[in-house]
Amino acid sequence: MNNKARHRMTELINEIRDHQFKYYVLDQPTVTDAQFDALLRELQKLEEKNPELRQADSPTQHVGGGFSTQFEQRDHIEKMMSLDNVFDAEELAQWFDRVEKEIAQPQYLCEVKVDGLAINLTYENGVLLRGLTRGNGVTGEDVTLNVKTIRNLPHQLKAGSAPSLIEVRGEVFFPIQAFNELNEALEEAGKALFANPRNGAAGSLRQKDPRVTASRPLSVVVHGVGAHQGIGFDSQSGAYEKLKELGLPTSDRFKVCLTRAEVEKFIQFYADHRHDVEHEIDGVVIKVDSLSQQQQLGFTSRAPKWAIAYKYPPEEVTTVLLDIKVSVGRTGRVTPFAYMEPVKVAGSTVTNATLHNAEEIVRKGVLIGDTIVIRKAGDVIPEVLGPVIEKRKGSERAFVMPTQCPECGSALRAMSQGDVDIRCPNTQSCPAQLRERIYYIGSRAALDIDVLGYEAATALLDAKIITDESDLFDLTAKKLVTSNFFTKKDGTPAANVDKLLTALEEAKTRPLWRTLVALSIRHVGPTAAQGLASALGSIKAISQASAQELADIDGVGQIIAESIVEWFEVDWHKEIISKWEKAGVCMVVQQSEQLPQTLAGLTFVVTGGLDSFSRDGISETIAAHGGKASSSVSKKTDYVLVGSDPGSKLAKAQELGVPVIDEARFKELLAGK
Repeated sequence: MNNKARHRMTELINEIRDHQFKYYVLDQPTVTDAQFDALLRELQKLEEKNPELRQADSPTQHVGGGFSTQFEQRDHIEKMMSLDNVFDAEELAQWFDRVEKEIAQPQYLCEVKVDGLAINLTYENGVLLRGLTRGNGVTGEDVTLNVKTIRNLPHQLKAGSAPSLIEVRGEVFFPIQAFNELNEALEEAGKALFANPRNGAAGSLRQKDPRVTASRPLSVVVHGVGAHQGIGFDSQSGAYEKLKELGLPTSDRFKVCLTRAEVEKFIQFYADHRHDVEHEIDGVVIKVDSLSQQQQLGFTSRAPKWAIAYKYPPEEVTTVLLDIKVSVGRTGRVTPFAYMEPVKVAGSTVTNATLHNAEEIVRKGVLIGDTIVIRKAGDVIPEVLGPVIEKRKGSERAFVMPTQCPECGSALRAMSQGDVDIRCPNTQSCPAQLRERIYYIGSRAALDIDVLGYEAATALLDAKIITDESDLFDLTAKKLVTSNFFTKKDGTPAANVDKLLTALEEAKTRPLWRTLVALSIRHVGPTAAQGLASALGSIKAISQASAQELADIDGVGQIIAESIVEWFEVDWHKEIISKWEKAGVCMVVQQSEQLPQTLAGLTFVVTGGLDSFSRDGISETIAAHGGKASSSVSKKTDYVLVGSDPGSKLAKAQELGVPVIDEARFKELLAGK
């Protein structure tokens, strides 16, 4: 009876946990509450009769569906190899030579190389048992619960043909459109953005709460097989057919090629069409198609000899530099930028790219009229690499930095000796500076005011509804409707009128440090603002403090202190403070901001994305509880807080022996534990 009971109890546990997962994580229940309750009662009765058989992970021992990914380390059944790379036709030819020295006239399978996160999926008797990251090839992290949330991945292989065991290798990726939508949503919520789809996939798959992963539209494609029993394959292409028959997601973007020329044609096709694919690709993988020939060729210590990855170079394109113009920022800084013939690079059309300053233009050696090489740094920011000198015609001309502001005509100058930047000194009324300052006040970095974007800022100034930021909190519906931006075609107030006025009222309640940031005092960012608010408690106290008193505050220093003193000496700046204070904008640390100082004296460095905090929010939280948020790791750092997809700061912390903590431990410290 015990064996029969043990067997039934195991069946019930697996079935109940599966239903809980579908209900709590996927929000896709497949049984009624009554049916679920019946299963749970049956399990409870069996455990009462056979207490010695009760399992520690039984659903009867836990409340609800508390699923959590722990990222335990588990071994792959069969080692998960990496691929060697080649980067040009010559290196590829050398690989062909090595293969064809041992194999006469091999057939090659070519497929696009998905730029995602490698995954190893284990199915037993057709049921998805485990999902592991590649790790070091021998051991990976267990992300099974998160993998199960991927919509196109079957939990059960198609009946009738499922093998007793199979390890399937694939790639988890973010479809480009879905990735862009996710980043837009994260930006809207004030959270850290993912740098690219690959980082997005990695960060999403490594969430500790699988419900977060479930909310991310990840996808997966399989492209290989590890250990297997009860199924056989003759070729790589044949394996793909069988995997597809099992219901697994395979790619259609592969081809069996009979010659080198066909392989090269495939590579060139996707080099030309890489942005037509629904996911990021960074090259093409070439494999010997025959599995017996693969075995004959064998492996090195880290990679198969029968496969190679042809990696595309970072995408660089040429265009014509039509002009070099300048923009004026909110603090008067004048920045030159390249104005170019429109060109598509890394999937988007660009016309502008920053050139930073006049010295950078000289260093790069670019002339107006040059054919220039550009690329997207990190596939995000357009960057001018330099000129194509052999294409010069003799009509090109050097850029001359303007001596007058292009918007207000003021004489431009360096504000301090040795400064490579020049600035417009007309801070009060320069239209460019005004637009940028108003726009910045509405940004998430400052007061986070809905509607107050660049277009709204421009409309307010062009219609002379405001003269500068001092008028911002005196806006009324009557004033706003004098601009077409805030009216409908019939002349009645647009929906954005109420939205803006409501957002302005909410902005008045933002903490003191955000008010400081919104003032656009040169050098005063969130860290310095939080230190000032914490140490002095009010705008009045900050304005009356000496440069030395300010410099002694943690996170401020001499340069910032002098900039603050200088700002408060200007009469029209004092007018901003006066008007904002009269309108009800926060000018003192509120009681609600005076939180338990559980992090007093501790310095934190944060790397990677966090579930419960935005990039600005985590710094704010640390400062509000007495701690300091730093941007760089040193021996003076107390903790490095690591989220998903951490950067080089984690390695630096490990090198220096600085304690590394996760979000859960940070919350414990926050609570004084």
